[in-house]
Amino acid sequence: MLRFTLFSHLATAVKGLLLFAAALGAIPAHAQQVIDLPTRPGITQRALVITPANARAAVILFTGGDGFLGMDSAGRLQRGGNFLVRSRQLFADQGLVTVVVDAPSDKQRYPHLSGQRQNADHVADIRAVMDWLRREHRLPVWLVGTSRGTQSAAFIAAQLAPAEGGPDGIVLTATILRDPRSRAVPEMALEKLRIPVLVAHHRHDECRVCLFSDMPLLMNRLAHLQRKDLLVFEGGLNVGDPCEARAWHGFNGIEQDVVAQIARWITAAP
Repeated sequence: MLRFTLFSHLATAVKGLLLFAAALGAIPAHAQQVIDLPTRPGITQRALVITPANARAAVILFTGGDGFLGMDSAGRLQRGGNFLVRSRQLFADQGLVTVVVDAPSDKQRYPHLSGQRQNADHVADIRAVMDWLRREHRLPVWLVGTSRGTQSAAFIAAQLAPAEGGPDGIVLTATILRDPRSRAVPEMALEKLRIPVLVAHHRHDECRVCLFSDMPLLMNRLAHLQRKDLLVFEGGLNVGDPCEARAWHGFNGIEQDVVAQIARWITAAP
């Protein structure tokens, strides 16, 4: 089923009011912590965890680009403008334990995770985060990626079924649909997936590897799934490089609406 959702510039004003309310304390603050999990021998995976009261599910957010955030032990980020990263509090406000992952300890130098999102090391690092979440919170765990983060989410899900420690579902936003430099998401082993998959995309995304006109490449590969959906967004602001976070590619100005739709879909009864 394809469900098309249209949004306007009013979303920007709504987001501003919510942020103002949070600053005044009208929206309760959520508990936050930074964890360093041992993964592979001698390697740790750092993550920022935001835990709301009465959480209904957990999401692991994957930034795009080279995957580097420069997160310190207090959770401060050198890079925080990515759509998912800057929206982390919005996910928590929707009742989701929200985890933002940095590049692991052995990928803190350039080129970070570039070219390294589709290998066994990356799977092991994120599996350690999923295992920790299930031990600590006993909730369904979803992977949510944007742009090159969709390559992480889709690859890990195709490698690990839930019974093997894999995710309970994935969300792909601004998906890499064609890519001359690496394997795009539609080229992965998506036939292995047996979990729910939500795809969210801006109709006017101008990033050359994420054009909406290429969406059939992905949706046709998901046809076998019992639960799948495509949310198509419009509106917002389009600023700067079409492949960067403040363009339509990054859902600029409509973050609140996009996150709310994603959260509703994740927590809806199958």
